[in-house]
Amino acid sequence: MEQIKNEKKKNIGTSQLLRFIIPSIIGMILFIIPLPWGGNELTIGVGYMATLFKGSFGEMLPAFMVYTVVLSSILTTIFTLAKPSFIEKSHFTKQLFMVKPVTLIIRILAAIFGLIFLFEIPGPGFEMISNPYTGGVVVNDLFPTLATWFFFSGFFLPLLMEFGSMDYLGTLIRKFMRPLFKVPGRSAIDAIASWIGSGPVGVVITDKQYREGYYTSQEAAIISVCFSLVSLPFAVFIAGFLNITKSFLLFYGTISIASFVAAVVLPRIYPLKKKPTSYLEGVDVNINEEVPEGRELHEWAVEKGVERAEQAPSIIGLIQSGFKTVIDVYFSLMPIVLLLGTCALIVAEYTPVFTYLSIPLVPLFNLMQVPDASSAAAATIVGFADMFLPAIFVKGSEFEITRFIIGALSFTQLIYLTETGAIILRSKIPVKFLDLLIIFIERTLITLPVIVLIAHMIY
Repeated sequence: MEQIKNEKKKNIGTSQLLRFIIPSIIGMILFIIPLPWGGNELTIGVGYMATLFKGSFGEMLPAFMVYTVVLSSILTTIFTLAKPSFIEKSHFTKQLFMVKPVTLIIRILAAIFGLIFLFEIPGPGFEMISNPYTGGVVVNDLFPTLATWFFFSGFFLPLLMEFGSMDYLGTLIRKFMRPLFKVPGRSAIDAIASWIGSGPVGVVITDKQYREGYYTSQEAAIISVCFSLVSLPFAVFIAGFLNITKSFLLFYGTISIASFVAAVVLPRIYPLKKKPTSYLEGVDVNINEEVPEGRELHEWAVEKGVERAEQAPSIIGLIQSGFKTVIDVYFSLMPIVLLLGTCALIVAEYTPVFTYLSIPLVPLFNLMQVPDASSAAAATIVGFADMFLPAIFVKGSEFEITRFIIGALSFTQLIYLTETGAIILRSKIPVKFLDLLIIFIERTLITLPVIVLIAHMIY
């Protein structure tokens, strides 16, 4: 604390200030600030680029990503089993392709699943994989979206993370974020990037910050399962799908209020409360949002932003980092998404597991006077597999209030094995599968009453 008290004011030159301001503004525009890109609806820059790319190459992306998963399985098998000496020279390649047996099996099975779907290979039970509502959802819907978002995010995220915007904003709002959510102020960037941009991108930001010593294990866990909500553009899509577009502002407002309540409660209960408050082993602690005595808050925030910008890598370094991020996501994350996502959707499509699990919830929905309680209960449980499934379950309901409640709940549940859940499990963030299941149940129980209460006030 003494060091902070005696911190001397730094003289900041124009070039130093511009190095902080210009990349940070570009990063905010690309990830945070929605604008009418191309004269269309409000969206963020990365989202617009992803949409343009999908529009031009969308038909090729499913096959491309399947072949990427296949290549990942081949290279992983060769390097893990043969252990060639040259791979020792590259830490990145070694970490990516020399893996544990479980990871190797996942990548091989994912490649098999992808090829079965892509070529519609006949075989016992293979139709469950090639079904458009199982493997098709992952390969044709999820893969193009994740591939484009992560491609552009991988190269442009450093503008948001490396040039001081997180340090600046984090210092400004630390006193707000810490008491409410038990996290540093800089985590607000993660939240905004998720809400307006993409939930998976928010998890990637959190994981990178955790690996670099900006979050403790507990903070990283809290941020990943409390702030990484599905994006605003997707909320618009779901509202249209459920035919509640006319109530969209109320719909998204309800999601925001319920998610806020969950973000306040969850860090104070198990399992997040029990997560270690230490930093990732082997990394240096880099965060300092304390304001020295006698210094103005904004002045100190600018200094922290400039200090971070001075440490930012060169353009070549940023390109190399972006390339590694994209390769890492494509070769290590996509197999997990393909395998876990398809398996979860097969369970939902071909078994009554989620229907049976939802039976105890039917009386709860009846108690809360939610029409079509059985469909609502089943939709609530199936959200653990994929966030789009609940909307499919209640799309045909004649009751708008039920469609409104389940649509909002599908966002506030946040944990989806096909997307956010798979990315968290693959990251360094200390959240295991059982944690995800418990947190999914907790988020459901916390946010459902809030959503139902607001829905009854509206309808």
